Amino acid sequence: MPEEKKPEYWRWHEYTWKADNMDWKGHEFITAGVDIGSVSSKALIMVDDKIYSYSLYRTGSSSPDSAHKAIKGCLDGTGMSIDDIKFVVGTGYGRVNVPFAHKTVTEIACHARGANYMNSAVRTILDMGGQDCKAILCNELGKVVQFLMNDKCAAGTGRGMEVVSDLLSVPIGDIGPMSLSVDREPPPVSSTCVVFAKTEAVGLLREGFTVSEVLAAYCSAMAHRVVTLIQRVGIQKEFAITGGISKNSGVVKRLEKELGLEAVKMDPDPQLAGAIGAALFARDLLAKKMGKAAV
Repeated sequence: MPEEKKPEYWRWHEYTWKADNMDWKGHEFITAGVDIGSVSSKALIMVDDKIYSYSLYRTGSSSPDSAHKAIKGCLDGTGMSIDDIKFVVGTGYGRVNVPFAHKTVTEIACHARGANYMNSAVRTILDMGGQDCKAILCNELGKVVQFLMNDKCAAGTGRGMEVVSDLLSVPIGDIGPMSLSVDREPPPVSSTCVVFAKTEAVGLLREGFTVSEVLAAYCSAMAHRVVTLIQRVGIQKEFAITGGISKNSGVVKRLEKELGLEAVKMDPDPQLAGAIGAALFARDLLAKKMGKAAV
């Protein structure tokens, strides 16, 4: 008998979206942003200053292949080809490996610009990504004023959450709600290393903690570590969370409680902030190349 495949509890939702009622033909400003992160790859196409299509996939072993897959997700079914995109900006950890990018821009600048596009009131952005967290202050134009990064360990990141998901056999989308279902808030795990955090989680289970309580302890620890980072950079209203962990209600609710602030909602998806910012930078660079004002 074939070996039964182990469930991939860490696997999160991948998807694409297109504006079916928007005609891209005849427009000069067709640009794209491709954000290749350590865990997820995002691509987004803009027609003038409007979002036309986007995709979100798992980053594979090859950044160039991940970039091609992401942009293909945006193009499929649109009648548009990659040659119709006038300017592409790559961002994220794999930005230098986007083969069809005309220029690269740091993910810090792109997240600030993208968050500002989704909500122009935003002044503080917390980017909780796959392998690090960044606290960013921006001005009214979405330009970075100051930032701090915590990249010491995966325990406070999306990758760390995937490890915990698999360890406890809990689908990653259920971690937040389960962690909030506890009757009492357990003490947070103390480890800042994902390897030791795993050991600590197993130890809590052996002590009689429920799975939900262990998840609560882990989410609480993540939130507390990030609060320290934000306090160092100096939080300003309005406040937004981007990156994959923004979808984990267990971390977000605890973070909001510690800060005494509620994060603003980011549409269409806070995980797309970097790709949106990259597409906007592409629009500006295209306008400069054409000798025209940006739309």
